[in-house]
Amino acid sequence: MSLIAAPPSTDLHIPLPPEGVTWDPHMIHTHYFGFSIPEHEIGCFIYIRYQPAFNLCGAGVSIFRGTDNHTPLDAAHLDYVATAPWPHVSGGTITTINGLTIDFVEPGRDIIVRYRSSDGTASFDLRQTALTPLVARGHVMPGEEMYHAAAGGASGGSEQFMHCTGTLALDGHQYPIDCNPVRDRSWCQVRTERRAVVEVPPIGWSPMYFGPDLAVNQVGWEHPDTDPAWTGLYEIAADKPTHHFGYIISDDQVRTITHVRRNVLDYDPLEFVPLKQELHVRDEHGNNYHFVGEAIALCPVPAWPNIMAHDSVYRWEDEQGRVSHGPYQEVWSQAYQHTMRRRRAPIGVHQR
Repeated sequence: MSLIAAPPSTDLHIPLPPEGVTWDPHMIHTHYFGFSIPEHEIGCFIYIRYQPAFNLCGAGVSIFRGTDNHTPLDAAHLDYVATAPWPHVSGGTITTINGLTIDFVEPGRDIIVRYRSSDGTASFDLRQTALTPLVARGHVMPGEEMYHAAAGGASGGSEQFMHCTGTLALDGHQYPIDCNPVRDRSWCQVRTERRAVVEVPPIGWSPMYFGPDLAVNQVGWEHPDTDPAWTGLYEIAADKPTHHFGYIISDDQVRTITHVRRNVLDYDPLEFVPLKQELHVRDEHGNNYHFVGEAIALCPVPAWPNIMAHDSVYRWEDEQGRVSHGPYQEVWSQAYQHTMRRRRAPIGVHQR
């Protein structure tokens, strides 16, 4: 897989169908941002999901705290509108109807993200500046690659690690923000969410930033030789790579990841999302890396009703003992959810 720099202009690439042209109703564009405040076990999911065929979008934020969250409504603050008008776009600024503004001051480098809730209980003001190149990424959601041709080869995506500073106001408290999250986006991706497409093992996205010499990300499932919870539920060829794409960035040099062995050490007994895991990674130059991570905050998030989706704040540690805090996101299908619920049935028996 070739990883190249994405043009900064793609930050504002959110096309609508030309007049008289019909696009696939499942085609979407996205913008994702986030931040974390590890000392308070706080994470934030910021998302716009554009549906150009209908001139609509879904948009909003989920601010979550700790690991005892079992529905999207358990978040400390949830404001996600599933069906909203197309955002207002003026120059480099995108504004949704529910108080979210993304201002691309300098595409590919400098972005201001603001939010104000209508009831005044939550707001944030962030400045995100680039730490790494804007990397053109591969597919991340199940089934995307099957429909790439539907977009006429025009689909794409990007990722970039950012230095995020600012302030969160939540329920009368002020929290300073200083973290190194990743942002990502997609354009002209066809995501059908059809059952036949999304029935795959749980897929995890694990970005980490340790410093200018080491940033890493991969998206994929647990390695079959680790005896994952989905063993016997899905048939995965022994020689099939477990990651869809991945990269290492060191001093602005981007290297492809060629092998990932992700091993989940502990699952949440109610949410099933990994609480602890390790990653063994090899890059195209033969360099090997080992990371161990633990969730300090997690919450189910909206936007994808036909799959289970969690966002979390993970504390990752590399072999040198350096620490990175960032999002870990995982999605899975209904078959996996039902399997895990059956296994935990004795724990969840209702007591009268």
